[in-house]
Amino acid sequence: MKPLIISAIIGLSSLISCAQQSTNNKTTMDSKNKTGQSVSTTNTDTATFANGCFWCTEAIFEELEGVISARSGYSGGQTKNPTYKEVCTGQTGHAECLQIVYDPAKVSFDELLEVFWETHDPTTLNRQGADVGTQYRSAIFYHNPEQKEKAEKYKGELDKSGAFNNPIVTEITPFTTFYPAEDYHQQYFENNEGNNPYCRIVIRPKLDKFRKVFKDKLKTELH
Repeated sequence: MKPLIISAIIGLSSLISCAQQSTNNKTTMDSKNKTGQSVSTTNTDTATFANGCFWCTEAIFEELEGVISARSGYSGGQTKNPTYKEVCTGQTGHAECLQIVYDPAKVSFDELLEVFWETHDPTTLNRQGADVGTQYRSAIFYHNPEQKEKAEKYKGELDKSGAFNNPIVTEITPFTTFYPAEDYHQQYFENNEGNNPYCRIVIRPKLDKFRKVFKDKLKTELH
């Protein structure tokens, strides 16, 4: 992976798209922030990404300035109201994913895509490191035509640029339904960092690398 290439491609393209009027559907709903408090999400947008174990990805995205909530859950499958145990069998069709509610005035979909591409390996099919199975596949579940267009465009440009040594296998498919994961999965890293080896060995190094690369895009209290 070549982070500078990814940043350059998405950064330059976003300068063009910013001049166009956004066609994203605005969400008016109530969500929850990381403390579990209800927050107003009027005039926000939603992105749904699958990029490996949601314990890792939630810890990353909720530190971005403009991200109101990053909720772990399941999407992309056929089983209704799946449990974590069912998803882990690989038989439900669902991927572990994040439902991200964000303020587009503070962080753009382009910037979210940049973080998405740079914080996992989109070239490994149904696998992220030691996590193997269709539930760990790389996927973007787009909510509108603009998200689809941008995801496909960047995927194609990144492949052509040689940002990754192998072809990108990220699935780009319409969003259907998001099923929140069980409560104990929410804010998993924050709640278990001190006593869980996975948090220390896997999540912490990813989070530290993310903070270094995206230090200018972190929430103010993290600077």
